[in-house]
Amino acid sequence: MTAAVRPSLGIDPELQRKIGFTILALVIYRVGAHIFAPGVNVQAVTDFIRNSAAAGFFGLYDTLGGGLSRATVFALGIMPYISASIIFQLAGGIYAPIGKMQKDEEGKKKLTQWTRYLTVLIALGQAWTFAVFTESIPGAVPFPTFWTRLAMVVVLTTGAIFVMWLGEQITERGIGNGMSLLITFSILDRLWPGLVHMVSFWKDGVYSIAQILLFGAILVGVVAGVTAMHLAARRIPVQIPRKVMGRGRMTQGQKTFIPIRLITAGVMPIVFAQTIIIVPGTIASFTPNETVRAFADFMTPGELPYDLTFGILILLFSYFYTSIIFNSVDLAENLKKQGGFIPGVKPGASTADYIDNVLGRVTLPGALFLAIIAIIPVTMTKQLGFQQQFGGTSVLIVVGVLLDTIAQVQQHLTLRKYDSFMKAGRIKFRGRQQRFM
Repeated sequence: MTAAVRPSLGIDPELQRKIGFTILALVIYRVGAHIFAPGVNVQAVTDFIRNSAAAGFFGLYDTLGGGLSRATVFALGIMPYISASIIFQLAGGIYAPIGKMQKDEEGKKKLTQWTRYLTVLIALGQAWTFAVFTESIPGAVPFPTFWTRLAMVVVLTTGAIFVMWLGEQITERGIGNGMSLLITFSILDRLWPGLVHMVSFWKDGVYSIAQILLFGAILVGVVAGVTAMHLAARRIPVQIPRKVMGRGRMTQGQKTFIPIRLITAGVMPIVFAQTIIIVPGTIASFTPNETVRAFADFMTPGELPYDLTFGILILLFSYFYTSIIFNSVDLAENLKKQGGFIPGVKPGASTADYIDNVLGRVTLPGALFLAIIAIIPVTMTKQLGFQQQFGGTSVLIVVGVLLDTIAQVQQHLTLRKYDSFMKAGRIKFRGRQQRFM
């Protein structure tokens, strides 16, 4: 009897395993994000934050994967790790030894370990601050003692470390960037409650069909615009000359390009700008100073002073962060070592200057788009009378991460097809050898 052959479904087993592991890790993360920290009246914390001037700060933290407003065991989320990573990334552009370590394989491993240590320290500081903050809320902690505060610190810090570990496991064993997927999944997790609230508001007559359709059209337009700008790039042509190999053999010259994305800095300029612009409101929630409170009221989201300041900060941080993460001098040196050159531009310093000029011109429309995508949705939804506003930051994160993940899946499938082709070629070659032996 012949053995039964199981039909192939055309799904790569390794890719299937990676996707399954990623989904399982994300589900574990979201389950932990709904488990409340012990000894805390969550409703009291949520109500206080919703009505305080610091709501913008907690909203930003929740957008980036945290759950401070709900006081969960994963309340700190991935933010301590992101903060530590940004610190070392910025330090690489300022402090030469760290910048050198970022280019070396062993140096990268050491920086990864340092990032983990710094994550623990940041998580401890943020957990202690949040524990003290919850004790100041009336009714949030019924019986505050040193031990209840210590328990809160231990739980939140442990949660942050576990989230960091979970993100690293997704990157190593799953598909896509683990840290980015954790943030994206937490944003998408709030999509269904928002839709349910919108339906209930429509039934109660708060929103009309026209308002909901216009809101949906704005959302679709924002997603389409973000997708187009995320893929848009300025291609700098590069010529690789012919090279003489061993025994006089000459390789053929190649024409390639250097892609300069319009949004090189990604979502980080908006994050930096939001971190600064919410400072007045955060300070106003902890001080009775009338001047500070008046300034915080003046900087209300959706109003002209807030939008103008927010837009300028995004422009400044776009240029700043792009200059940190994009090193044109190293790119020009690597191009020179390979024998490549940009047609009409001398290798070396002239190439670096040319790339800087192109980068400066490309960054401006990208920065303006970031400012528009961060300001217009909030302003439009406020004008439409929606109680739940959506920000362009969430759309930028979700679209960017999903596009990168899809690209990794396609790259994995391409490599698997290439390996299968090479394996089939080797088997065929061995068969021919056996016939001639």
